[in-house]
Amino acid sequence: MSRRGFLGVAAAGIAGAVLAPGIRLIEIAQAATPSAGASPKVRWGMLIDTTKCAEGCTDCVDACNTENGLAPAKHSTDPQWIRKIEIKEIKTGRTASLPVMCQHCADPPCVDVCPTGASFKRADGIVLVDRHSCIGCRYCMMACPYKARSFVHEPLTEQKSDVPRGKGCVESCTLCVHRLDKGDKTTACAEACTKAGHGAIVFGDLNDPASEISQRVRAAASTQLRADLRLDPGVRYQGL
Repeated sequence: MSRRGFLGVAAAGIAGAVLAPGIRLIEIAQAATPSAGASPKVRWGMLIDTTKCAEGCTDCVDACNTENGLAPAKHSTDPQWIRKIEIKEIKTGRTASLPVMCQHCADPPCVDVCPTGASFKRADGIVLVDRHSCIGCRYCMMACPYKARSFVHEPLTEQKSDVPRGKGCVESCTLCVHRLDKGDKTTACAEACTKAGHGAIVFGDLNDPASEISQRVRAAASTQLRADLRLDPGVRYQGL
């Protein structure tokens, strides 16, 4: 049994007086999970060309903050859905700058450890957090190998109507799901990168062989961060 299933059974035992035999709280949470607009035929993903990603450029970070109503991160504990990191290859000394966000894994460990079902994966591969179910335990933050999730410590004001957030909840990159469910075909970070002339971020349907992202993945080698974990992230990187 997975850790998530074990926690569900434990929770059901506590609330056994109100649940029918054989029904776990985790199953109820999953049944109530919102997934409007999600299609199992689609797998949204992102391809990042690190050879086009400039050191010191924060266009994608700034666009994400503006789109989702986040303040620029000043401290390590401040919510940040996308961050720029610099890496260096020890043997050659070659450096690269790249954005890191939720990798939207096919087998997300954050979902596996969540005791309430607040962390879930949609049919189209997008990994999200239901703030109404999140109890702030932060198990998912500990399970994420990419350090891609943030915790909201302070009360929030002036929120975006399409991107509800809340104190005491965990949050992370949503691949601009509010845009996708309205019919848009790109994320704020990819749009900003393209408009700035960098062209380092390509967003699209990995399951569509005719999409730009699929053609780019077939044409040139790409890698997944921590591929050794076999989580099958939906975010791919070229030039690493």
